[in-house]
This record gives sequence, structure tokens and C-alpha cells, in this order.
Amino acid sequence: MPLVVFVLIDGTRPDALAAADCPNLASLPARGAFTFRAASVMPSVTLPCHMSIFHSVPPERHGVTTNDWRPMARPLPGLVDQAHAAGKRCAFFYNWEPLRNLNLPGSLAFSYFRDNVYTDSNGDQVIADEAVRYLSTDQPDFVFVYFGTVDSIGHRHGWMSAEYLAQLARVDRALGTLLAALPPDSTLLLQSDHGGHERTHGTDSPEDMTIPWLVAGPGIRPGYELKTAVSLLDTAPTLARLLKINPHPDWEGRCVEEIFA
Repeated sequence: MPLVVFVLIDGTRPDALAAADCPNLASLPARGAFTFRAASVMPSVTLPCHMSIFHSVPPERHGVTTNDWRPMARPLPGLVDQAHAAGKRCAFFYNWEPLRNLNLPGSLAFSYFRDNVYTDSNGDQVIADEAVRYLSTDQPDFVFVYFGTVDSIGHRHGWMSAEYLAQLARVDRALGTLLAALPPDSTLLLQSDHGGHERTHGTDSPEDMTIPWLVAGPGIRPGYELKTAVSLLDTAPTLARLLKINPHPDWEGRCVEEIFA
């Protein structure tokens, strides 16, 4: 089965893509279906957003409302749990440690974590290099690659600051490393979890709540701007369709059928 890759660049506002030097990100809309008006969830904070992305339910359902993880009162399987149950091999590459709680124990075939998101401006390049090394020797069905440094620079210097845009350009080079290593028949879904304003995020302001969402690969409409509304909750059902697995019946999002040619 062709590889499905999910890339998340934490804290990336859609308007930053045009303002920064990001040739790899800039190439994706022409290659696939996209929207620069996708919606995050409230609170627009990293761990609540990721729980919603992978479990396709809002924070008031999964119960994680801060960056401190807590077990779900009413557990439901996430995307990787569903994929593992269907016999798919899944791998995670990330540099923000709380993301280890996105999946049930035993659901990953491979996991790589490096605590460099606050200490190394090239930390996301390390993540990309490790993902490429893994892909050169293994054949997973699904890979999640998380780049976290843009968010940390936003908190340090401010969203849309010169430093923030320079960091996004640096992360774009890491993305280029990954893209160059992907098999030609693979499908890529790339998005952010939230935006930001000043040196923070978490509110319901458009700057915090609006994110890019792009899909490229075989069978995906090229150069197509989506007309329907897209939410974080739609990511897991869409990835499930790409992986040819069933979404969990309790998921509240929908597959974005409009992406398909």
C-alpha cells in the first residue's frame, strides 16, 4: 500500500506561508487540494488540538484542555489505534514530548523523540533527517512527522516577527528534506494545529484559530482550493480514507471528500 505521511508544523499561521521564504510549502497548493481557512478548536493550544486531530472529537469530549495530558473519561480509539487494529504499520517522529500520549501503548511500529524544540533552531531538521533514515530502511503505512520549533519561536519573539518568519523558512528546508525522500506514490497531508498572535495563542481570535490544511498525492485534485469548511476534526477521517481503514463511529469529523479527483 502507498505510504501516507502526515506533517504538522506547530503554530503556523496561513498568512506566514506567503510572508516567509518557504518554497517547499509554496509548492504544495499547486500539487494538491488545500485551504488556508481551516479551523482549529478551542482552546487553540497544542495538546488539546492534537488530541482533537487524532481522535476527531472536540476538547470537551476528550477532556484535554491544557498542555497537561489527562486520561479520557470515556476513551475512544484514535487514528493510529484504528490503523494498528487494521494491521497498518505506523511511525511517529516528534520533538515535543507530551505527544507520546496521542496513541494507546503498543500501537506504533516505530517512535522517535528528541527533546530539542526549545534548545535547537535546527531541531526540526533533526526530526526530518531521522524520518528519512527510517524510510530508507523500513516500509510503514503511515508516518506522522511533527515540527515544533516555529511555535517555540513565536512564544519567544512573537507571531509574524522576523524571527518567526525566519524559523518557518528554516523548517521549510527540513520539510524539503522529507519531501525529497518520499516515494512518488505517497500521499501527504500537511497542516498546523493553531496560529498565534503577539507571543501567545489559545483564544478564539482568527489569528489563533485559522490554519493551513493541504493534501497532495495520487488521486488528489491538483491546484484545487477547497470550497467546503474544514476543521481539525476532519483530519483523522480523511487520513483513515487515505489509509483505507474505517473511521471510528464515535469520531465527529468527516472525510473531506472534496480533495479527491
